[in-house]
Amino acid sequence: MDINFEYFKIFYYVAKYKNITKAAVALGSNQPNVTRIMKLLESQLNCKLFVREARGVSLTEEGEKLYHHVEIAYRHLLDAQEEISSPETAGAGTVEIGATESALHLFLLEAIGDFKVRCPKIRIKVHNHTTPEILKYLTEGKLDFAVITTPFEVPDSFRREELFKFRELLAGGVQYSHLSGEKMAFNRLLDYPWVGLGSGTATYEFYKNFFAEHDIEMDFDMEVATSDLVIPLIRNNLGIGFIPEKLALPLLREKKLIQIELDCKVPFRAIEIVSDRGKSIAADTFYNYLKSRKSD
Repeated sequence: MDINFEYFKIFYYVAKYKNITKAAVALGSNQPNVTRIMKLLESQLNCKLFVREARGVSLTEEGEKLYHHVEIAYRHLLDAQEEISSPETAGAGTVEIGATESALHLFLLEAIGDFKVRCPKIRIKVHNHTTPEILKYLTEGKLDFAVITTPFEVPDSFRREELFKFRELLAGGVQYSHLSGEKMAFNRLLDYPWVGLGSGTATYEFYKNFFAEHDIEMDFDMEVATSDLVIPLIRNNLGIGFIPEKLALPLLREKKLIQIELDCKVPFRAIEIVSDRGKSIAADTFYNYLKSRKSD
């Protein structure tokens, strides 16, 4: 069955605006023509894509499935058109990446700033989520690639490369100064409140396993959704918790935090770049730039 690809373009606009009249205006067409083509598409696909409502249309279950694929394909086509449309746009395009909070603060923000100086025409859209959420969007084709924090698992078909290795240290606010100066065993710290990222994050799984290795069941008193909330809570003496060394050191020097040394080593973690498909010219340019900044 051959379907005119123009039908999918028209479907995209109707689904996007959820209104046939608005879609017709955006397409420079008219309502009867758009309605006719949508009926043809439904006939050729042998399913109903829209349900008429008082103020427009809504997608059926089949329509939602089709829009999921068409929206991704249409976005990629627009990116490709932007890249090759004219000599003036050489080195242009849009890159959509997923990034965790830790990846942003420890590696990516500085890298993006430097890259934009080199390639100002390339736009970078950063989608900030947890590692599992980012991998879901990457699998669905909504991202060009991801820059995320270990641990995580991906299919063998995914390509992953380490960019930056880091270790976290245990810290507390100045109220916990009495805990500094000697190496502490975990069992001496269990009565203190703990702050950390909540379930559904790679960091939570990492420390859940780390605690289990020391025969301790992890139980945070305060769980937060993003890592940028951990430091303010610890600084305000609401508990102790693990902070990336790179972010903690300036605060330790300023005596806004105190380090709590453990009698065991916290394992290294890593920020990795992950992709599962071919990339646009713009995405490939940024991808290779990030690889060039890989720390040894």
